[in-house]
Amino acid sequence: MSVSFVYITASSVEEAEIIGRNLVSRKLAACVNIIEGMKSIYHWEGKIETGEEVVLIAKTKQALIDELTENVKALHSYKCPCVVALQVIGGNPDFLRWVVNETK
Repeated sequence: MSVSFVYITASSVEEAEIIGRNLVSRKLAACVNIIEGMKSIYHWEGKIETGEEVVLIAKTKQALIDELTENVKALHSYKCPCVVALQVIGGNPDFLRWVVNETK
């Protein structure tokens, strides 16, 4: 089974919930976790910035990563949103089957 976790950052809980609900309702992800309270330090347009962000972790099939990424970009407030796929190399086979079965 080719399952990935997709790490996404958002500007607020509200934005994260909009993105998460969209991904799950379109069957681009079986589940999206939303984790509040992340502090980010990053380079942007020549300066070091600090900001509060929210993390989303979407569970999906590898075959859906491109479509999921385009969907996130269309909904996201950032000019260059973080959307990074991490391949799952093992785990509970029942859970991995569930991810596959709950996505299109």
